[in-house]
Amino acid sequence: MAANGTSSGGTSREGHGAATVAELVLAQWGDHRPGATCGDLTLTHHELAAGAAARAALLGDLLPPAAPPHIGVLLDNVPEYALWLSAAALAGAAVAGINPTRRGPELARDIAHTDCALVITERAHLPLLTGLQLPVPPDRVLVVDDPAYQELLTPYEGARPAEVIGTGRGGTPTPATRMLLCFTSGSTGAPKAALCTQGRLAAAGRSLAGYFGVRRDDVHYLCMPMFHGNAVIAGWAPALAGGAAVALRRRFSASAFLPDVRRYGATYFTYVGRAVQYLLATPPGPDDHDHRLRAGFGTEAGSVDAARFAERFGVRLTEGYGSSEGGAALQRSPDTPPGAIGRPAPGDDLAVVDPETGVELPPAHLDAAGRLLNGEQAIGELVNRGRSSFEGYWRNPEATAARTRGRAAGRGAGWYWSGDLFFRDAEGFFHFAGRTDDRLRVDSENLAAAMIENILARYAPAAGVAVYAVPDPVAGDQVMAALALREGAAFDPDDFAAFLAAQPDLGTKMAPRFVRPVVALPVTATNKVHRVALRRTGFRCPEQVWWSPQGAGAAGGAECQGASGRRYRPFTAGDRAVLLAHYRDHERDHLLDR
Repeated sequence: MAANGTSSGGTSREGHGAATVAELVLAQWGDHRPGATCGDLTLTHHELAAGAAARAALLGDLLPPAAPPHIGVLLDNVPEYALWLSAAALAGAAVAGINPTRRGPELARDIAHTDCALVITERAHLPLLTGLQLPVPPDRVLVVDDPAYQELLTPYEGARPAEVIGTGRGGTPTPATRMLLCFTSGSTGAPKAALCTQGRLAAAGRSLAGYFGVRRDDVHYLCMPMFHGNAVIAGWAPALAGGAAVALRRRFSASAFLPDVRRYGATYFTYVGRAVQYLLATPPGPDDHDHRLRAGFGTEAGSVDAARFAERFGVRLTEGYGSSEGGAALQRSPDTPPGAIGRPAPGDDLAVVDPETGVELPPAHLDAAGRLLNGEQAIGELVNRGRSSFEGYWRNPEATAARTRGRAAGRGAGWYWSGDLFFRDAEGFFHFAGRTDDRLRVDSENLAAAMIENILARYAPAAGVAVYAVPDPVAGDQVMAALALREGAAFDPDDFAAFLAAQPDLGTKMAPRFVRPVVALPVTATNKVHRVALRRTGFRCPEQVWWSPQGAGAAGGAECQGASGRRYRPFTAGDRAVLLAHYRDHERDHLLDR
């Protein structure tokens, strides 16, 4: 498909050859078509460029001389988010998306770690910042729905985009100019901020605009949170590159999805994790095909739900894979079989290897139904042995080196290690199989087991804690915790739930779905917690397991509760049978044996 397709809206010119996001924003000037819609508010492309110029000019005056030009954005999906992304592009500054599900000291840590010189937020999120020791003074915390914010902006409203280029003190933006600091999680505790330059973001936008044939009359519906790379890289950037409009939903709502799609005339949307399942859980209607939507792009919908979505809504979902850090990507082609993600791009050298030795693993054996027969031999870590777009982590050289230096055995030095589990079939197609030991993905959020363990270690009856992933029956993972109880202690589910609710830094996705009280944690020969053994037995262990079933698939609703809403009860044989059937229905039961 051509990147600049034609339609009744004309031929797209915006992304043609643009090497930076700043160039894409400059191209909006003078374009008076609708560019962004949120509720009853509509801004033209020209108004978006003008608003970005005003904010870039303001940024130039607010930035301390010696500070990195980093802007922390703690907003829901509102037009101000898009305006500050564009402002940062013009100024040569970088946006750090701040996750509002983070709490207390951990939230403050994210802002401090990314050296934010300015924080952009809204009244709804001010309680999250109350009482925190922030690295920025109060006059550099801007509240976009406060009248004082508009007064601050007024003197800059005549600025033109071309006049504010480089006001972030980095000079004229180039493809190498830092643009995003995207928080991701791995096996080393606190989230890391992956770097994304203007060149990489612009290239991603152009590539996706070409793949999906983005047209100037298209509308990209952004319902996934914009602090997440999915919405910005896969939703906002291709719209900007293709000259399309964006429609913003403050927070994802399954019940509002179809009404929004119709209201805004949306033609494309992105998704992550369980979003597709939530949409399928809404009551079907005779008019489910009555909309302009033609494509959805995301991860972890699964082949079963993708087929159900296409049948119900008449929309083809394209499953993709690209690590948050940009180190590895797979491309889907028309011959990609159900359940597979795709193959590497021409010239890329991706492989599935043993995480410890770096030795490439054999292809998978699949039965006639596509079920994996040799998971123990075929599932390994995805690595990129060739060129990579990985640009490192902000102020974390150790983590950057760990991504590229290989394992202790010396194999794979210079490779990019994705931290994701895959298997490769005999035809060379790659299939996603989950996360490595210390890495979890819950409702589209990447979490580190060590962080959750540090919080659960405060629970007085526990002498030891191990947190690990149990595959979700539909998408991603669920959190399971093994608690080694102190001598004489017994597991009290109400006491444990009250403890979770009292932890200020326990994010809304961190609370364990399953709890396994044990006498002692299993350990390896080197006295490390034997996570592989814990993960493989999961909830199918000999001890009594306790669980919080709401939202867990077999007995759950369409939305997940926060940590304060957890209630635990015994996980019975009946619960287990129903849950295992749910895995089989979604063709994910093989993941339980990984």
